[in-house]
Amino acid sequence: MEIRLDFRSGMPIYLQIMEQIKRQVASGELQPGDQLPTVRQLATDLRVNFNTIARAYRLLDEAGVISTQHGRGTYILEEIPPEAVAQLRHQALDELTQHYLAQAARLEFAPQEVREQFEKYLSEWEDRHPLPQGPVEAVER
Repeated sequence: MEIRLDFRSGMPIYLQIMEQIKRQVASGELQPGDQLPTVRQLATDLRVNFNTIARAYRLLDEAGVISTQHGRGTYILEEIPPEAVAQLRHQALDELTQHYLAQAARLEFAPQEVREQFEKYLSEWEDRHPLPQGPVEAVER
């Protein structure tokens, strides 16, 4: 499992860890039943505070992505419940939006400038990729 952190991104470290683990699960890089490093080991490897890893793991556990079993370790769950998938999707969208707005604020853009730019790209994106109604399932390309 490879995790790369960007300490200057403005996104909290625990969220970066969560996002990368979720991405690796979604891509199949991490398979159901795979064991994750211990909290202490990952904290040492990434050179971050133990509590940062513990927070990421706790939130992933609450979302149904992983299961931590005292004395056994932390594992990718066999199947993520549909409710958890929906929650992860909305959480990811919230995090992306917050990150986008934080970066725009850091660059001192006015809300109207951000809105116009976003709407321009959203319109172009919708033209290229008509959005399905409801949650997106796996799509074959």
